[in-house]
Amino acid sequence: MMPDIKPTTNPIDASELSFEDFKTIVVNDYKIAFESRQASLLGRKEVLTGKAKFGIFGDGKEVPQIAMAKAFKNGDWRSGYYRDQTFAFATGICTIKEFFAQLYANPSVEAEPASAGRQMNCHFATRSINEDGSWKDLTAMKNCSSDIAPTGGQMARLVGLAYASKLFRQNPELEYLKNFSVNGNEVAFGTIGNASTSEGVFFEAINAAGVLQIPMAISIWDDAYGISVPAKYQTTKEDISEILKGFQRDENAAGYEIYKVRGWDYPALCETYQKAIDVCRTEHVPVMIHVTEVTQPQGHSTSGSHERYKDKDRLDWEKEYDCIVQMRKWMIESAIIPEEELAALEDEAKKFVRETQKEAWNEFLADIKIEKDQAIELINTLAKGNPALTKITTQLANTPDAQRKEVISSARKALRLSLQHPSGERNELLEWYKEQSGMNTERYSSKLFTDGKESPFLVEVLQPEYNELSKMVDGRELLNACFDANFGRDPRLVAFGEDLGAIGDVNQGFAGLQAKYGDLRITDTGIREMTIVGQGIGLAMRGLKPIAEIQYLDYLLFALNVLSDDLASLSYRTKAGQKAPVIIRTRGHRLEGVWHSGSPIGMILGSLRGLHICVPRNMTQAAGMYNTLFRSDEPALVIECLNGYRLKEKLPENVGAYTVPLGKAEVIKEGSDLTIVSYGSTLRIVEEAAEELAQFGISVEIIDPQTLLPFDTDQLCAKSLSKTNKLLVVDEDVPGGGTAFILQQILEEQKGYYNLDGQPQTLSAKAHRPPYGSDGDYFSKPSLDDVVEAVYQMMHDHNSVKYPAIF
Repeated sequence: MMPDIKPTTNPIDASELSFEDFKTIVVNDYKIAFESRQASLLGRKEVLTGKAKFGIFGDGKEVPQIAMAKAFKNGDWRSGYYRDQTFAFATGICTIKEFFAQLYANPSVEAEPASAGRQMNCHFATRSINEDGSWKDLTAMKNCSSDIAPTGGQMARLVGLAYASKLFRQNPELEYLKNFSVNGNEVAFGTIGNASTSEGVFFEAINAAGVLQIPMAISIWDDAYGISVPAKYQTTKEDISEILKGFQRDENAAGYEIYKVRGWDYPALCETYQKAIDVCRTEHVPVMIHVTEVTQPQGHSTSGSHERYKDKDRLDWEKEYDCIVQMRKWMIESAIIPEEELAALEDEAKKFVRETQKEAWNEFLADIKIEKDQAIELINTLAKGNPALTKITTQLANTPDAQRKEVISSARKALRLSLQHPSGERNELLEWYKEQSGMNTERYSSKLFTDGKESPFLVEVLQPEYNELSKMVDGRELLNACFDANFGRDPRLVAFGEDLGAIGDVNQGFAGLQAKYGDLRITDTGIREMTIVGQGIGLAMRGLKPIAEIQYLDYLLFALNVLSDDLASLSYRTKAGQKAPVIIRTRGHRLEGVWHSGSPIGMILGSLRGLHICVPRNMTQAAGMYNTLFRSDEPALVIECLNGYRLKEKLPENVGAYTVPLGKAEVIKEGSDLTIVSYGSTLRIVEEAAEELAQFGISVEIIDPQTLLPFDTDQLCAKSLSKTNKLLVVDEDVPGGGTAFILQQILEEQKGYYNLDGQPQTLSAKAHRPPYGSDGDYFSKPSLDDVVEAVYQMMHDHNSVKYPAIF
């Protein structure tokens, strides 16, 4: 049973307002809250009647979000979760009509600017960039980073959004970026449900923000449940702010300001948010607002009812302490508005929301109805009395509110059934279908990348320059020179990671650069991979050019959720409305042992579509790729070769300027008998093996794809196969990992299958991680012996007389 707590009678500080002005503000707040509740109620009905697929709403949290919205200013950022619809309405981030357009998955950016129908409802975003990919003036708008559904996932990015304000305030070199910040005064607002504070990323982000001392304001909506699981199973002491008291700042140490306020107490909420955000904004101190005693009138979502897991006492309490019920009661008792006037306002709000919903539904169907009529007419013209085709149009015509799926499926079926009867009418239907297919690709499958004016594919290709004085240096020194040149050129560049700052990273790529450029630009972090990546995402969304370092490729697993759920899908899920050109720098492939020699390329390729995956074979190529990425605006993962930092390479004279284009494979060695495709550290082994193979009279052609996403856009691999007719793919991933992807690209996408005269082969690592030591490496990863014998066996299979079996 919840305690019998009565609302506070403390009024909002209205000392500078007339009563009429005060009344207008309060009544308008209530109106927004009430309209939001009606949108939730009506949205649920739309799902249960079949017009929408799923619904999740912000009912019960309206009044706290009204209070939060009052403190939200132009230039500020939100990184929240799928309960914040009232905040979105109050700030203008989303309208009620756009809310319903998203519920119906309207694929129009104009109707649904947050995601063009690609995200389920209550996933908000503002459009930070123009159609050409250029930035808008982010200081002149209220900014909302694109929501993701994974609980707690918004916390990683929140750290970066807040950290950007610190950099803008403390680094005078960034003052010229007028469209991104006003002296770092921007606050990053985060929201999370109390149950989601059990996620590791929450604790990681809270700790990171406390260490960094950044203007991050996190609101916790505490309704005492996580779907059906009560707080006693979620949180120690059943109270997240209680267990985080150690983060409270005092005179001896920096930390947080922590506030606690009840979710139905409108005056206290307004006062708390004003106080908390003032501290956050002016002092750059992270704050936490724990909003307790929140209700959830419709339960978690349309997938079920909360009556199944809440007892009668809890349900009765939620009805009484519903925030809208309590605000209404307070307004009447305080003589702010008569009950009759309030009832009239509520009736008008219900009517407005209902009419808005109808408009959104009719607009969603409008284009589809045109396409439906076109399809029926074309199929009927084709049918000429054919009962099978006539049946298709009859079914389509009799499908009320048919969606695009039914329309296109009908056309495809008609084309299949008429396959044996070519005609002009069939050609017309086919041309219409092809046109629609192009439009639907744009609606549902476009903009995995921003493809704007700063695309990496538009960066000028410049070759490295050498002369007789060019020095041979360690690979780490070449990288260091590249970073030095670019940090001197572009003040937007920042880099951070474990051991990156003071010692210049574990392999010395940043050696001495923190002393030269300062610890704001080249920074050590704690051991916190998720928020290192999130720090990069947030900074990049605010116009900076971050390099987020993950010390070893094996450790990328700790941040894979953030990379996959957030960064990789950002352009796609906003239909190029937002971008985050962060570079994830790491090192992998060969070293020693289970945790420092990983090459999980298949995992990366499967989860990070939306990032460019760069796998340079040496530091010269790596530097050229960095130079390209520094001059463009799309995210990338660069995997440097762990065993390449002390190998000697010639230092280009234009080390900070030459570029390596993405997606361009390179023929490392020409040959005529067999094509080997490899990358990264194994490429050197393949080159060494080629020398021994030549002694057997075997001529191999070696191709380095250089980037796996995109892969060999000029199709050098297929061209090579047309000459050699044999293919071996070598890498260090597990069997069927990266090699399977490369085979799919060459054999299927490039149609290389038709040039083969034998079975294509792969040579990868064993299915387990490598054991420690040189022997462990030798017996678990491709060696020179393995490559020589794999190629020789393929040649033996082709001509056993000329190449007798070795074993």
